[in-house]
Amino acid sequence: MFLLTPNPVSRPVPRDLFPRDLFPRDSSRRGTRRLPLIAGLLAFALAFAMADAGSAWADDGKPHVVMLVAEREYQTDESLPRFAERHLAGKYRTTFVFADPDDPNRLDGIDAVDDADVLVVSVRRRTLPEGQLAKIRDYVAGGQPVIGIRTASHAFSVRGGEVGQGRAVWPEWDAEVFGGNYTNHYGNSLDATVTVESDAGAGGTLLRGLGDHPPFVAGGSLYRVSPLRPGTEVLMTGRVDAKPAEPVTWVFTRADGGKSLYTSLGHVDDFAGDVLPRLLVNAIAWSLQPAAKR
Repeated sequence: MFLLTPNPVSRPVPRDLFPRDLFPRDSSRRGTRRLPLIAGLLAFALAFAMADAGSAWADDGKPHVVMLVAEREYQTDESLPRFAERHLAGKYRTTFVFADPDDPNRLDGIDAVDDADVLVVSVRRRTLPEGQLAKIRDYVAGGQPVIGIRTASHAFSVRGGEVGQGRAVWPEWDAEVFGGNYTNHYGNSLDATVTVESDAGAGGTLLRGLGDHPPFVAGGSLYRVSPLRPGTEVLMTGRVDAKPAEPVTWVFTRADGGKSLYTSLGHVDDFAGDVLPRLLVNAIAWSLQPAAKR
């Protein structure tokens, strides 16, 4: 688990925190008698530092953004932390939950989901331990917001094969959480031109700074996701030559009353551009707004 905070806990201790004679070079009994006092001062200083660190770490009152990252195709284990450092630091408390390097189907630090205000998912085809997936199911069932990037549409489903003992999948995740319908993607050699739907009703916050953006070429292939479920609203569409347009970014009101945003953007080149970073900043702010009454 990796945390970003505007007040890093791992900061150097000031050189003058302890008096110069705190550790006297005195082998006499007088020096020995000072040891309890020294130990007490050290304990007090450590407790103070830990309390200070804890307030910056967890009790600063900022919304908690938890990002689940477990995919190998698009390097979001690098691009998302860079994004968070540049765009979220100072406004949010951000926790990264990465795949266990020894078991890619296990997430290190999954307990962070328990107090997440926003869940950002960049995961691809992982069969998590039953307890870990149950934790994510509980978060979603509580009506909490979810933001999905690229492979998040097939985060917890697998293509055939057996699921190992004690492991779990969620084949309906895409439909139930994002209102999506991922089936495959067009070839990587086909440029996908993306258009922002500036007249989208949900675009007020989500498309701030993007409403008049000209069409652009996505970094990755175009996902085939049509038709979406009822309750979705499309914010961006993409097209490759001689093929029907496909939704690229949309919002969805879930059956549990929670709201979700999904985008098939997420390639490293998308993070280097100006659309995806702005969209994610807007999406996190939007996700924290009270959901409209149905």
